[in-house]
Amino acid sequence: MSASPASGARSPDAVIVGSGPNGLAAALTLASAGLAVAVYEGSEISGGGCETSELTLPGFHHDLCSSVHPLLAASPFFRERPSSGITLNASRIAFAHPLDGGYAAAVGGSVEETAASLGADGDAYRRLVGPLVRESEPILAGVLAPLVRVPRHPLAMARFGISGVLPATLLARRLNTLSGRALLAGLAAHSMQPLSAPGTAAFALVLWILAHTVGWPLVEGGSARIAEAMSAELEAAGGSIRTGHWVSSLDELPASRATLLDLSARAVADLLRDRAPSRYLSALRRFRYGPGACKVDWALDGPVPWSSEICRAAPTLHLGGTFEEIARGEAEVAAGRHPQRPFCIAVQPSTIDPTRAPPGQHTFYAYCHVPAGSAQDMRERIEDQIERFAPGFRERVLAHRTTTATELERHNPNLVGGDLNCGAATLLQTVFRPVPSRDPYRTPDPRVYICSASTPPGGGVHGMCGLNAARSALHHLGL
Repeated sequence: MSASPASGARSPDAVIVGSGPNGLAAALTLASAGLAVAVYEGSEISGGGCETSELTLPGFHHDLCSSVHPLLAASPFFRERPSSGITLNASRIAFAHPLDGGYAAAVGGSVEETAASLGADGDAYRRLVGPLVRESEPILAGVLAPLVRVPRHPLAMARFGISGVLPATLLARRLNTLSGRALLAGLAAHSMQPLSAPGTAAFALVLWILAHTVGWPLVEGGSARIAEAMSAELEAAGGSIRTGHWVSSLDELPASRATLLDLSARAVADLLRDRAPSRYLSALRRFRYGPGACKVDWALDGPVPWSSEICRAAPTLHLGGTFEEIARGEAEVAAGRHPQRPFCIAVQPSTIDPTRAPPGQHTFYAYCHVPAGSAQDMRERIEDQIERFAPGFRERVLAHRTTTATELERHNPNLVGGDLNCGAATLLQTVFRPVPSRDPYRTPDPRVYICSASTPPGGGVHGMCGLNAARSALHHLGL
């Protein structure tokens, strides 16, 4: 997809560099305020990580990055302006966590239903998750807003923060069963941090809240539909998108009142090299990135043969065994090693979206965390984890495609070292992202703003980095 302003069209008021969901959210927010907007994208297609293609065989449609989008379903940006062309499909079971012996724990439906399945941990689950789900709206609004500002609902955020600031290893002391502790480990590991790191509990709590409120949905037809719908809406509002144009200098962009960069902190520093104080540029270059990911996509001739029946109905699965096993694997990654038994996040989209594969066949993917910049193919180790809980899996494989961390970055430079979150989710960087500032979106150049996941609230398909940056720009433009 490539579009450019028609001859004689008005010059842009705002230019966006990068067309991931955050860049497109910024563009749509500015266009809604009446500004003429032009988007520049280095790739041949818009969307950033929201890309769907036939990676393995014809007729098998795989998402390059994530397929599961609970933050999209909860995001104020998407909820306030629903885009036609985006259909979310969710299962009653948000995710499952298989354990050895053919048993699996699962989360879905109400808090009470999940608690009832956890036996001796039922009451602890109700006490831990129940109050947060009841206050889900103010908590999610606070989580998706810059944390350097006073929250609109301080008491709800304080109650969330008391547990959320903890390391997952401490929160796990409230749970006693293998199932309850394993569920916590799988959720906390989404942080891509050691489970002993402060703030990892917050990842688990937010994902639990989402599972019981909006579910963990997939976009029908693939994640590319998100970018396609947003791009179509922008063009209908008079905006333009120019693909296949890598921006190496801000001087090559048309003059505008505001420029918003949907780029990593490192790339922003490069573009601002002559436009910002050295102290600010140094702070951007000190911004830390998290571990990378190695992802494998498979085309299957049938469903994954999970030993546990409940896993066959769950679109998302956490593979890694017990809390202790997952904690050990994530600690190895943080130490720069490749775990022999990695924690894996697996997704089987065709359980709820039959458009992803030919009739009777399935797409499936799993990824594990690896040291940043790793070029190691982890397919054998990932498949060993799948076979552990789904014996006979390899016999279902028609084709596969591995994407290493270095290949992820090569395809999308925002994924520095293969980091899917565009910045390490440490407690400090969750609050101060990418630099300590009351307005983290505005740079020292008064016309340049950052709207990528290197700003709050960080990674995920929610558009809030773009919305917040665009609001900052509008404020400073007096609009």
